[in-house]
Amino acid sequence: MESAPRTLPRRRSLELSPERFRRLALAATGMLLVVVATGATVRLTGSGLGCEHWPGCQPNVFFPERGYHSDVEFSNRAVASVTVLATLALAAGGLLTPGLGRGVKILAWLVFAGALAQAPLGAITVHYHLNPWLVLWHLLLSLAVLGAAVVVLLEATRFARGGAPPLPRVVRAGGVVLLAAVAVLVVTGTLATAAGPHPGSTAVRRIGAFQPAVGLHVRATAVFGVVFLLLAAWAWRNRVRFPWLPRACAGLLALLLLQMAIGETQYRTSLPWWLVLVHVTVAACVFGWSVGLVARLWRPVATHST
Repeated sequence: MESAPRTLPRRRSLELSPERFRRLALAATGMLLVVVATGATVRLTGSGLGCEHWPGCQPNVFFPERGYHSDVEFSNRAVASVTVLATLALAAGGLLTPGLGRGVKILAWLVFAGALAQAPLGAITVHYHLNPWLVLWHLLLSLAVLGAAVVVLLEATRFARGGAPPLPRVVRAGGVVLLAAVAVLVVTGTLATAAGPHPGSTAVRRIGAFQPAVGLHVRATAVFGVVFLLLAAWAWRNRVRFPWLPRACAGLLALLLLQMAIGETQYRTSLPWWLVLVHVTVAACVFGWSVGLVARLWRPVATHST
């Protein structure tokens, strides 16, 4: 009978506050964005083919021999390992956060599962010598996991700071269209990059033809732009009721303008690999920001927290 009162304080000492869980979600989301950048670096420098064994690049060794490609690929593996640990901490933290919704806990575990799945998928991609279709699915899985982490972060923020009623139905419907458009935008942009020129002398297999891929990407961009402008105009007209929405739209617009400038530079010049890396990273930011914006239309944070 005496053991029960003692175990209660122990359980409470393991519990996380809503704010601490929100910080875990923020850290995991940040790492998922970083690993997109490091993975793109491996692809753009062709370093995966110079590091075909695990955990080191050569058989039966842990640390690789020093070399440019080995350093790039091994660094990506180190970042990916930290990312998996961060998402595991997020999933476990959800179980230790009293009052957190069951759906958020499940989504946090899905984020961990997606981050963990990147390791074998990356190994398969290297085994098949950076097959462009495998590279494409590798990147799209990274973005899907990033988007799920953004939703967990939003829910963690609502849990820590309070929620508010959803925005009008027509605005939420527009958000769904915007999210679908940005998903198509990302996929077509990935196809255009896979079909088009690559920096330096790196030998990279292409997917399809460049001009048709670019044409599809441009049409997707037009649809996304029209929907976004309509949402931004509504946000400005209702800025008193929803002061956070114009700021969110402005942030997305800044990312879009930067992405368009980089894309135009890529299209017209002999591009360095680091510029393509910035393009991929900003694309991930655009996708993550769009997911967060649309999710907040449905699940706003309390006004006093903005």
